[in-house]
Amino acid sequence: MLTKKQRNLLIFINKKIRSTGISPSYDEMKNSLNLKSKSGIHRLISALEERGFIKRLPHKARALEVLKLPETASANDIYNSFTPSVIKGGLDDANSKLNNEEISVVGNIAAGTTPIEAIQNEVSKITLPVEFHNKGDFFGLKIQGDSMIEAGINEGDTVIIKKTNHADNGQIIVALIDDNEAMLKRIRRKGNSVALESANKNYETKIFGPDRVKVQGVLVSLYRNF
Repeated sequence: MLTKKQRNLLIFINKKIRSTGISPSYDEMKNSLNLKSKSGIHRLISALEERGFIKRLPHKARALEVLKLPETASANDIYNSFTPSVIKGGLDDANSKLNNEEISVVGNIAAGTTPIEAIQNEVSKITLPVEFHNKGDFFGLKIQGDSMIEAGINEGDTVIIKKTNHADNGQIIVALIDDNEAMLKRIRRKGNSVALESANKNYETKIFGPDRVKVQGVLVSLYRNF
């Protein structure tokens, strides 16, 4: 049985790790509970660790792993609300308002039960948001399916992906499976397994061996037509 503060801290830690891939700082935890000092956070973390809800990872600062959540936790507690930077309106309207640096939309990406073949041919172009100019290589993909809706990603959205072959636990990525199928999921690594999580409680987590999954990029933003 957890106290209200212990439960609230555990949920906050879980959401922070799921949305950013790293544990919150002690200042962030203190502010989330409106506490005046960090000593209370230390006591709460020790209590959660003693009860088997979290584990401190050795030799790393700000390194906590959530082992379980309270049985009374709701879906909103469990599925972190990753809030993508949504560029509202039609793509043509967005293009006219932003500096004209374009990226390619190279096909569709599955956010559903079954991965689809990754398409590597340009099908259209969209304007890259100004905040990402000169900050790496990016590409776009059109979303098919509803498995990421609790992360604010809907069917028909165009996601903006930053090219990289590395992702932290908890990040939403483009995962290439067996070199020919792609899906948009949240990544979790544990031991020799790679878990690809949906953000929809109606979908099961998919587990793969480490050699079957390659990171193609991480989600940074999306376009949505209204």
